[in-house]
Amino acid sequence: MTDADERTADANGITATYEETETERLLTFEHETGPTAAIAQNREGYAMLKVRPAANGDELERYYGFDMALDHVGELLGVSPHDLPIPDAAADMGM
Repeated sequence: MTDADERTADANGITATYEETETERLLTFEHETGPTAAIAQNREGYAMLKVRPAANGDELERYYGFDMALDHVGELLGVSPHDLPIPDAAADMGM
């Protein structure tokens, strides 16, 4: 199990949190101005990434690549995807 330092990251007014549920790996983003977004993947880590407006929100789009999912998250939060902090534990998401 990863420790808290590997599961959270903060930068540019955005907090990113990584967690694993019974069924998926989940990376959530919260901008200090309010918008949220999430990237979900199955626990095995090989399925397409699902972008949602929130951790429990409806799927908006699916992507094979982590970079493409981050581009979509950046659009939802109104920031460049390069400004998104990525916790160490989530760095290997995507195919």
